[in-house]
Formats: sequence, structure tokens, C-alpha cells
Amino acid sequence: MSKTKPIFHKHEKPDTSETKEPEMNEKVEQEITSDFETQIGELNQQVDQWKDKYLRLMADFDNYRRQTLLKQKDWAFQATEKIILSVCDVVDNFERASSQLPESLKEEPVVKGLLQIEMQLSSLLEREGIEKIDAINQDFDPNVHEALAHIPSDLEEDKVVAVIQNGYKMKGKLIRPARVAVSNGEMPVNTKENNKDKNGGSNV
Repeated sequence: MSKTKPIFHKHEKPDTSETKEPEMNEKVEQEITSDFETQIGELNQQVDQWKDKYLRLMADFDNYRRQTLLKQKDWAFQATEKIILSVCDVVDNFERASSQLPESLKEEPVVKGLLQIEMQLSSLLEREGIEKIDAINQDFDPNVHEALAHIPSDLEEDKVVAVIQNGYKMKGKLIRPARVAVSNGEMPVNTKENNKDKNGGSNV
């Protein structure tokens, strides 16, 4: 028997659909993969943006919390400072009064009671970390002293001659400078006259 050859009409082309279909499927898969990768990239970018916003928000909140705590401590310190300074004024008044008392009166019961109150107040200030600023005969220090006057004295220039109002620190922080009179380096008139007498009326 003779084999029959396939007969094609004149304008008829062979069927190539089987070869085209895999090519089309591959192209579609590539497009889907490309779109998917694009979407993944956009999502990752959004995640990074939200993460950055979250970290910034947490940092801002932490700064706000710390600033609030510092303000609260500062308010508490200022309120305590005012009360402490009021007590310091009372102690200063006691100190001035007791320094003017004759020794004979210091044994009187009423005076002894008042002096006892002064000691109790001083102990209270010490327990709260209150420190009186040294001033008499000290070098003038603008960080802790406030000069209200410059006067002649036996001390050399810029030495504290007298304390007009005591200064205080609270736990190492200055809450009030000591108000003082400072030597101007000139000798008092009485001292000059005494030196003249000792030297036979000579200034040399």
C-alpha cells in the first residue's frame, strides 16, 4: 500500500499553535513575576518608611518623657528651695541674735531654749544637705559670693571682710550666694594712725 501524503490547500499553513502556546505562557509568567517583584519592593519600602516613623515617634516620646521628669524634679526642687531658704533666714536671725547676747544671759532658761531651737534648725538643714558658704577671710569668689561693698580693712585686696547675708548650697547646688563686703586693699584710718604713732609720726 502506498502512504498518503498530507494534502495542504494552496493558501493553508501548517498548524503551529502547539509551539506558540509555551512561548506565550512563559511571557505571561515573566510579566506576573515582574509585577510581583515590583509589589514586593513597594511593600518593603512602605515597611521601611513605617519603621522609620515608628522609631522617630518612640525617640520623640522618650525625649518628652525625660523632659517631663526633669521639669517635675525642677519644680519640686524649686518648691523645696523656697522653703529651705525661709528656714535659713530664721537660722540667720537666730545666729545674729545669739551673737549679740552677753555670756551671762546664755544660761537663762528662756535663752537656752531659744538656742536649742537654733541648733535643731541647723541640724535639720544639715540633714537636708544644706551647706553654709564659707566667706569670712576667704578670697572673693563671684561663683558663690555677691559683693555689696568694697571697704578698707586690714585684709589684703579682694578678701571677704564681712558677711551681710549668709549664702547656702543645697546638695552641692548654689541656692543663694553669700552677700559680702570685700576689702579694697586700703587700710582703715584707725590702723594708719596707729602705724604713725608706732613709727614716730612717720608714714615710712
